[in-house]
Amino acid sequence: MAGYEAIKQRFADAGGTVYAAAVDSAEKANEVRADVSFPLAINVTKAQSDEVRAWWNGDRNYMQPAEFIINADGLILSATYSTGPIGRLDAEDAVTMAPLLGPGGLS
Repeated sequence: MAGYEAIKQRFADAGGTVYAAAVDSAEKANEVRADVSFPLAINVTKAQSDEVRAWWNGDRNYMQPAEFIINADGLILSATYSTGPIGRLDAEDAVTMAPLLGPGGLS
């Protein structure tokens, strides 16, 4: 999440905000929160994971990362779903879409 912390101002300059969610408990999330200043939701459930169609690892009881870039009109500009440690959206790649975040962006 450090990459998103580094570019969050560029999203803000375009009218966007960075949010994160994790399956972690409050104790574990506090370790992550020490390195980021954007909102971090915790204790994501399988039901919540299912709502965004993220991949849930039933053996280890956690959700693999899913990243979304949503413009001001609610249009999903990008959705990236991972099923393992590779294939995640890099923060520097994500911020290239920042100019499209405002109303009417790519709609």
